[in-house]
Amino acid sequence: MPELPEVASLTDFLRERAVGHAVLGVDVVAFQALKTFDPPVSALSGLTVTGVSRHGKFLDLDCDGLHLIIHLARAGWLRWKEDLSGAKPVRPGKGPLAVRVRLSPNELGLAPGFELTEAGTQKRLAVYVTKDPREVPGVAALGPDPLAESFTVEVLKGILGGNRTQIKGLLRDQKVIAGIGNAYSDEVLHAARMSPFKIAATLTDEQVAGLHEAIVTTLREAVERAHGVAAKDLKAEKKSGLRVHNRTGQPCDVCGDTIREVSFADSSLQYCPTCQTGGKPLADRRMSKLLK
Repeated sequence: MPELPEVASLTDFLRERAVGHAVLGVDVVAFQALKTFDPPVSALSGLTVTGVSRHGKFLDLDCDGLHLIIHLARAGWLRWKEDLSGAKPVRPGKGPLAVRVRLSPNELGLAPGFELTEAGTQKRLAVYVTKDPREVPGVAALGPDPLAESFTVEVLKGILGGNRTQIKGLLRDQKVIAGIGNAYSDEVLHAARMSPFKIAATLTDEQVAGLHEAIVTTLREAVERAHGVAAKDLKAEKKSGLRVHNRTGQPCDVCGDTIREVSFADSSLQYCPTCQTGGKPLADRRMSKLLK
């Protein structure tokens, strides 16, 4: 799933390539992806892309004041095309293509644009056309951005105080902190040397400060690594920079212990026992239930 660093890189990528182009058309192939009907998607045609920004994991293309908001969900991706002038129409239900955005020609006569694709059967990629990004429920409900100057240790302390949620789940909750998903929550907790099952409200002031440092540093480093990377290469870049996520069975780069995995909610998490849990493996609760 694209998380804050990848979406930030896609934002920069589109800002450099799409701003200044007029929208020739938006072709919705997977109709379930379009979540709004007023204004219609056709209202974007003829408008100029004047800016590209990010809200958590949401991409926002400002088209003369009308916004095309994109959420790539778990299996979605954005594929930039240098020339879509010869692109063939695609019938709904055929292949992973969900949406195609065609832009006006550049000085070379090429008509660039991008395609939104989604793999798998669970189609959750979402596109909105709105006059105000805050009209999108997911955007309106976002918690603070962890890379904003206003995201201080005191703000994090206020979020954690009295919260009986396990810290792994809290970090993934977009209503609590915007932009962190399954992968970077694993990375943050490894950097903070903290068990993913630790209850948020039990953190000491020192641990809160350490977690804040881990959140900000981990995300900033990931954003820096992703900066300037072509959209098609972002997935590989993300994978190469991860220390524990999706590295089950491999040695920890910090201590050399074997990285382990347990189930968590609707997915799994990876962690280092030596770095995070005092050397003790966590119980895989899903497996324990199956054995009963």
